[in-house]
Amino acid sequence: MARLSVAEIARAMNGRIVQGDPAAACSGAAIDSRKIRGGEVFFAFAGEQTDGHRFVGDALARGAGAAVVQAGAWTPDGSDRSAGAILEVADTFEALHALAHAVRSRGVPARLVGITGSAGKTTTKELLGAILAARYGDKVAWTPGNLNNLYGFPLSLLNVPDGTEWMVAEMGMSTPGELRQLSLLGRPDAAAFTLVRPAHLEFFGTVQAIAEAKAELLAGLAEDGLIAANADDPEVVRIVRRHAARPEWRGRVVWYGIHAETAEMRARHLMQEPEGVGSRFRLEAAGEQQDVRLPLHGLYNVENCLAAAACAWGLGLTLREIAGAVRSVQPAAMRGIVHRVTGPRGSYTLVDDSYNSNPDALGKALEGARNLPGSRWIAVLGDMLELGPDGPRYHRELGERAAQLGFAAVLGVGELARELAAGARTAGSGASWQPDAAAAAAWAEAEARAGDVLLVKGSRGVKLDLVVRRLLGGAESRAAGEGRA
Repeated sequence: MARLSVAEIARAMNGRIVQGDPAAACSGAAIDSRKIRGGEVFFAFAGEQTDGHRFVGDALARGAGAAVVQAGAWTPDGSDRSAGAILEVADTFEALHALAHAVRSRGVPARLVGITGSAGKTTTKELLGAILAARYGDKVAWTPGNLNNLYGFPLSLLNVPDGTEWMVAEMGMSTPGELRQLSLLGRPDAAAFTLVRPAHLEFFGTVQAIAEAKAELLAGLAEDGLIAANADDPEVVRIVRRHAARPEWRGRVVWYGIHAETAEMRARHLMQEPEGVGSRFRLEAAGEQQDVRLPLHGLYNVENCLAAAACAWGLGLTLREIAGAVRSVQPAAMRGIVHRVTGPRGSYTLVDDSYNSNPDALGKALEGARNLPGSRWIAVLGDMLELGPDGPRYHRELGERAAQLGFAAVLGVGELARELAAGARTAGSGASWQPDAAAAAAWAEAEARAGDVLLVKGSRGVKLDLVVRRLLGGAESRAAGEGRA
């Protein structure tokens, strides 16, 4: 972040300097003392598992420039006496947001893109970041991992280097109002919408309500800003058209899609690479066209590429720049990484899509895995969480879908996944069930054999990344497509 003095930081969040030099400079922020590298502002939060105020001394000892503590939650114990400053505030969460707002108001970063949707946010972010970097180089920053919530996003913003031309920010939500807060904090110059699907139904009730929550991204968008919107998604169309119809709106919408005739940017002639990983397509916009090679697994990633391309094109990049930049993009961790694994019973293909799951994403993952070359297709599928009363129905339908696609063996993991296994069994697949990731890992290890394609996918709470780690832990593996241009 911009280098700020302790006094400036205190003023930004209406805090009181308890100790330290008011003129000392700080840069960056952290909420985990183990991630302090030197000079950061450490925010002490009382978490579900532990209280960050216990680690104020550790943060300062590791070189934090200042620690922000909450009045009444912190007591000096002597270990906090160091060169670092201590600032006391009424609420550390509000203080984090106040400091992020102050830094953003200073023009760091210079411009910001916010990305939201029920799926594809992280991949679209990685793609757009790579595309913008083709022109702006190291003046582009993007949120690491999935730091997209009310804690992660302001932290990411505070860690953006001075001189950043563009920040590409993934913005997520699980309850109404969250995305509005993020948007008003980040004040995006451009916004990109992937799609709206049944996710977090437990908190929203309907897909239309989810769309309204996604529309909150527009609350802080500049009045002359850019919107990249999925013309193939009726809910995205609805919320973006409503925003664009506002009399004060002076911005531009770039519609993208594969099917919609109204799309300004389209992907045509989609083809999967012969080895199954990656795709080729023709990108078309304003009478121009460019052949694109996308090294990401699954044709569904073409949609994410289109979202990133539409945004970049709307910001002035050429189709040639876009095509060149995406050739070397790699998938984010646990999001469709294809491994070639040599196990005890021979070589097989492992698709690690274990980060998260919802009905739409699982359907696409099943189709993507089924398109990979193999002699047998099997799946370890965990609960899809936060679907509300319709959760059992969605699980049964996806189990049936797996069987219809030709998955020979389906393992459901978690209580809701009992219905998934039942659906697969009813539709003719060999299906079974295990209660947790540890049991699922043992099943997968015993089941996988030469020629198999094994998909692993589930909601984050089921922790199916443990299955992947066990399968890779005792075997030789390489990421498919590794080393390709």
